[in-house]
Amino acid sequence: MPIYNKLVRDLIPDIIAASGKSMETRILSNEEYVIEVKKKMKEELAEYHATQDDEGAIEELADLLELISAAARTHGASLEEVERVRELKARDRGGFKEKIYLVSVEDD
Repeated sequence: MPIYNKLVRDLIPDIIAASGKSMETRILSNEEYVIEVKKKMKEELAEYHATQDDEGAIEELADLLELISAAARTHGASLEEVERVRELKARDRGGFKEKIYLVSVEDD
């Protein structure tokens, strides 16, 4: 039996069971959950970096967004709250739409 030891989406156990396979799962503590969400973010970010096409990129970005939502909940916030903070930062400091690449800044 392959060992995975990783956070999975909520319906994955149902999908595995429906295929007739047996599995072992457990519920993580809050502390373990935060650690595993961060690990899963790294995994999905690596997959985003590795993708070569727009469709694959959108799939990986959707996975990252789901994990951002999960991470926000661990900090007592909603995705809407994260979006509100994003909007404030964009208003105050701008976004990344202009593709500006800072090369250097003169020291005083």
